[in-house]
Amino acid sequence: MDIVKSLGHPEEIFNLFKFKMGGCRTVMPKLDYESMSESLRTCYLYLNQTSRSFAAVIQALDGELRHAVCIFYLVLRALDTVEDDMTIPLEKKVPMLNDFHTYLYQANWCFTESHEKDRRVLEDFPTISLEFRNLGQAYQDVISDICHRMGVGMAEFLEKKVGSMKEWDQYCHYVAGLVGIGLSQLFSASQLEDPEVGKDTELANSMGLFLQKTNIIRDYLEDIQVARAFWPQEAWSQFACRLEDLAESDQLTSALSCLNLLVTDALRHVPDVITYLARLRNQSVFNFCAIPQVMAIATLSACYNNPQVFQGVVKIRKGQAVTLMMQATNMGAVQSIMAQYSQEMLQRVSLTDPSRDKTLFILGVIQEKTLSQATLASRTAHLSPMYLSAAMILAALSWQYLSTTHTAHTHTGHCDLRNIN
Repeated sequence: MDIVKSLGHPEEIFNLFKFKMGGCRTVMPKLDYESMSESLRTCYLYLNQTSRSFAAVIQALDGELRHAVCIFYLVLRALDTVEDDMTIPLEKKVPMLNDFHTYLYQANWCFTESHEKDRRVLEDFPTISLEFRNLGQAYQDVISDICHRMGVGMAEFLEKKVGSMKEWDQYCHYVAGLVGIGLSQLFSASQLEDPEVGKDTELANSMGLFLQKTNIIRDYLEDIQVARAFWPQEAWSQFACRLEDLAESDQLTSALSCLNLLVTDALRHVPDVITYLARLRNQSVFNFCAIPQVMAIATLSACYNNPQVFQGVVKIRKGQAVTLMMQATNMGAVQSIMAQYSQEMLQRVSLTDPSRDKTLFILGVIQEKTLSQATLASRTAHLSPMYLSAAMILAALSWQYLSTTHTAHTHTGHCDLRNIN
């Protein structure tokens, strides 16, 4: 039960309770689906079915940008489904990836041979491509261009492994950095953000790389169990003969050294993330961008020097995720969150870790960038122990009552805690 996992964190219990009672509407306002066309409603249905992490924040975006980002996500989800489907032979898959952007303008194109769980976005691609063609030309140009570049990049890495650290950056650029660049261009095209947001591709690329590297680091065990390898050989070959050897119990010291090296590499994108977020002016765009980033640094902190990465799944608590979601709505709060988790990692840097100096340096840079103000208000309310105990009991009882009386809604427009982890 989510509330039990947060018993040692009273603030999380309060925020879980608040979220359940409708606090999610603060960052995820309900949409008017009745005014949408049937095809657009179907696209939002697919969005909620295929995305846990991004569906909620996408639907909170303002105006026409919301629809553009929804379609952008579904187009890339369809492309990614082709890449992930190991049953499609390479001689068929490579041309599909290279040409995928052209299918956006082919009204009847669909693919019915996929065995992936998200195959519906390929089977009903005509609905998605129809709504793509209903977007403004500026949005279409961005989505088509990014889809083309991403497909070419995916095809390139189908037949080669991620070797050097430079290739790791390149792979992450293709699958995530381009997403950050495309989103930034959509923000500017909507005129909700200044043109410089869309033009500064280096910062936008870092936004994507930080998220992707965090996911790759966290998903080590899941990936090797299905023979996928995304950790760069240049890193793991310093500590093991094979990537899968890091999961062996007698290789723990080497495994942690490799893990910490990659976490340190991911952290170098955080200063760019902070600079990027500080430029944003629209509240819905800020929330959309900031929430995944604070989730990522919390996840990275949980992974740092943690043997569980090689033994199971490392996930942040739902109470923790809800708290981050509800707090990361302004730059001061984001700076404070980044400072908190960088400080947590700083306290766990081992004296014998090979990456110690580099880790201390980048964490110092992050601390300096996040604590540039004289003081940042604590994100944790200072409440008396008696009040906290009473609040915890009340929240627990209320949560139990709500859980037994509330019907869980998973269709579009309803807040669902499953969409935030």
